[in-house]
Amino acid sequence: QVQLVESGGGLVQAGGSLRLSCAASGLIFSINTMDWYRQAPGKQRELVASITSSNSENYADSVKGRFTISRDNAKNTVYLQMNSLKPEDTAVYYCNAKKPWQVGGYWGQGTQVTVSS
Repeated sequence: QVQLVESGGGLVQAGGSLRLSCAASGLIFSINTMDWYRQAPGKQRELVASITSSNSENYADSVKGRFTISRDNAKNTVYLQMNSLKPEDTAVYYCNAKKPWQVGGYWGQGTQVTVSS
């Protein structure tokens, strides 16, 4: 099993910044992709950003140019730097880690991000 623990959420004003962290532990060998998802009240969970073991990054159109995903393999941690935050970024943010043969992967417990206008 793999355990994922997110941190760094909170309340911020529009235009502000937050940095989320997701620390992985347990049977972390072969983890390839690490993703950040978010789920706002009444909405489906959506993919925000992903990064592979070779540091290939992908972003949702809604966050391109504002969010940056990165990973520190020595610390088994993935980060999400969120700048120019908007009220519509308000959601619970979840970390996900997958091994190459997995579809669902492992999930963290989520961290709340609230952006006030």
